[in-house]
Amino acid sequence: MKKEERDIRLQIMLQPQELRAIEEWRFERRMPSRAAAVRELLRRGLAAEGFGLAPEGKHSGAFSVTDVAGDE
Repeated sequence: MKKEERDIRLQIMLQPQELRAIEEWRFERRMPSRAAAVRELLRRGLAAEGFGLAPEGKHSGAFSVTDVAGDE
């Protein structure tokens, strides 16, 4: 099977506790890289059932890996 090339870069801004949560998840599962861990988390999130639509008018800062930024 031919390895697919990844030519699109996605940059996001995180708070230290969000990065820490991702890094801990990555190390617990022995993921080879941060990028691989984020891709796996995205794959799992997109496959999850029961995810509602974001409320209209919410800004990107209201969404967080941890509950800290989303508490309003």
